[in-house]
Amino acid sequence: MARSSARRGALWAVGVVAALVVLGVGGWLFVVHQMKERILETLGPNGSVEEIDVGFGHVTLSRVRLRGPKDWPASDAMRAERIVLDVDMHSLISRPIHLRSVSVDNYYLSIVRSADGRVRILPGLRETAQKADATPDSRERDEHAKEEKLIDRVSFERGSMEFFDGSVQDPPYRVLIGDARATVDHIHLPALTDRTELSMAGSIKGPSHTGTVTWGGWMVIANKDSQTRATLRSVDVATLDPYLLKKAGARAAVTGGTIDLTIDSTVKDYRIHAPGTLTLNHLQISDAGNPLDTFLSIPTKAAIAALKDRKEQIKLDFVLDGDLRDPKFSLSESLSKKLAAGFAKALGVSAEGVARGAGDTVRGIGNALKNLLGQ
Repeated sequence: MARSSARRGALWAVGVVAALVVLGVGGWLFVVHQMKERILETLGPNGSVEEIDVGFGHVTLSRVRLRGPKDWPASDAMRAERIVLDVDMHSLISRPIHLRSVSVDNYYLSIVRSADGRVRILPGLRETAQKADATPDSRERDEHAKEEKLIDRVSFERGSMEFFDGSVQDPPYRVLIGDARATVDHIHLPALTDRTELSMAGSIKGPSHTGTVTWGGWMVIANKDSQTRATLRSVDVATLDPYLLKKAGARAAVTGGTIDLTIDSTVKDYRIHAPGTLTLNHLQISDAGNPLDTFLSIPTKAAIAALKDRKEQIKLDFVLDGDLRDPKFSLSESLSKKLAAGFAKALGVSAEGVARGAGDTVRGIGNALKNLLGQ
């Protein structure tokens, strides 16, 4: 009798365990289904992923693509061979939701700066993520949107970043950063009031040199406070042509040289203070350009004359200060003016020399018009 009771008890225990296993597997399959649905909703109509593999603690997305919208200068806003999410499974129950890491491998990312200076990245993704958060009940939707989410690190490996800058020319000027690696540490959503650490490094290939670019520091995304350092090393001057050379004609005036640049920037209460140093190495400017061409706001004829004995190295120190909320303050314009003043001072080009170069420009235009009219 006792043996029969024990057998029944054992069978009952096995049945309970089996039921729990079935419920656990069913619950896990439901979680997997929900994760996949959420990922697809977040990517939106312009996004696609060939495969989603959900393991315990890891979600792997293979061959992810986010196409650019109609006004985007590249066909893709982002694509990646693989994205791996390392999920703290305990956080799915205990909250806040915690991702230990998001790893993006073998990727391409395009970034656009519009004519008014606005920077756009991953267009549409934020809107589709908000829609994915939405539920029929507005109260539940608001609570979900306010839910804490913590990402320890987002890393980008073995990829390239392509910048399209519409603030310097139309169509936007293209700068490609290859061998690009980047990390973003400590993202605390939705408040974003903590310091987020950022770093990026890559290479810029020019006609005669391949230089390097680095950028890193911290930023409080909510209020834009930050402390960062940006550097360029041995970057071909021709690669940054539109930022330095104002061309009236189609022929490039810069024929050689590299740039080294360091900027230490601090933003506090929307005020920027950024001392920096720019060094021009072996700078060469052709005299075959249009008479209206200027290099760092100096007519090229005046610059060429002053450069005759200064081709090895020209060092320019500058400090940027301004209120980022002031609509009249332009960071790019301020930098251009500072560099132009430093370039003129370094070359020993006086106001009279610049004016003389401008006079040559006017005479050049007059001669061009005479030739055009056959007189």
